[in-house]
Amino acid sequence: MSPSPVPQPRAATVRGALEAELSSAPETGLTAKELSARVGISEKDVAGHLEHLEKSLRAGGAALEVIPSECLACGFVFKDRKRLTRPGSCPECRSTRIEPPAFRIR
Repeated sequence: MSPSPVPQPRAATVRGALEAELSSAPETGLTAKELSARVGISEKDVAGHLEHLEKSLRAGGAALEVIPSECLACGFVFKDRKRLTRPGSCPECRSTRIEPPAFRIR
């Protein structure tokens, strides 16, 4: 197991740091776990900050793009899901092996 990256001290706000990370996100986006490690907040707090950031981005003419979760067992894609958290189980096969959603700014 590789060591977790040590977060840098923040000079900006949490949402400002999230926006900076998402602006430079790769085409595949960043998951809540990756964002929490890069910004230095808990993974559970990421979704709440992203909801507020989404509103700010919309007001500024940008958008938060959500790359939907996908079931690793059957391939079901959660394309209509509005919540920014990882689903608990697949509605098709009931598997809990689900790829978390990823995010980026477009």
